[in-house]
Amino acid sequence: MIAIISEETKVRDEIASVGRSLFDRGLSPGSTGNISVRLSSGEVLMTPTNASLGTLDANRISRFSAEGVHLEGDKPTKEAFLHQCVYCNRRAANAVVHLHSTHAVALSILPEINRADALPPLTAYYVMRVGRLPIVDYFPPGDVRLAAAVQLKISHARAVLLANHGPVVSGKSLLEAQYAAEELEETAKLYLLVRGLKVSSLTQAQVDELSRG
Repeated sequence: MIAIISEETKVRDEIASVGRSLFDRGLSPGSTGNISVRLSSGEVLMTPTNASLGTLDANRISRFSAEGVHLEGDKPTKEAFLHQCVYCNRRAANAVVHLHSTHAVALSILPEINRADALPPLTAYYVMRVGRLPIVDYFPPGDVRLAAAVQLKISHARAVLLANHGPVVSGKSLLEAQYAAEELEETAKLYLLVRGLKVSSLTQAQVDELSRG
């Protein structure tokens, strides 16, 4: 007899697997970072507070109602409002990955960075997976004022970079959000490597062509 695995069970396992992958590659040290996925019912599964993404227990992941009420699972992350803010403002988003990845955070603390778009279009995959990257002003972790600040930016971008904090990346699926978060981190690393050198970024025409695709 073939066992039928529910959507929720499958997504819980996927969150744990992605979290472990991100942790193992140093993209979410300690208990930093959080992941969420919106189910077809509108409910949201989210990694709990003070949990290492490398050792997530799929059965203890927090579950929220479509209205953002914590229903079950471990105590939710204090940054749960960030994820809810994305879902409320990006209807196509079904997953959010928030990291404290080293190079992206380093980028966020440079005073000369363009706050409307933190990274130039260095590669095609960055343009296709991330696109624009506005910077959101600094607020302490868990400060609900951060939600209002994110809300102003996230409607017009798939990802935002929280100043002195880290990236918040959305996607139509968890895999898409994961790949975009990884591409963002690698592009931030690339930018820091070539910073101060003469660089040939993609032209606006090339960016437009990729964006249409």
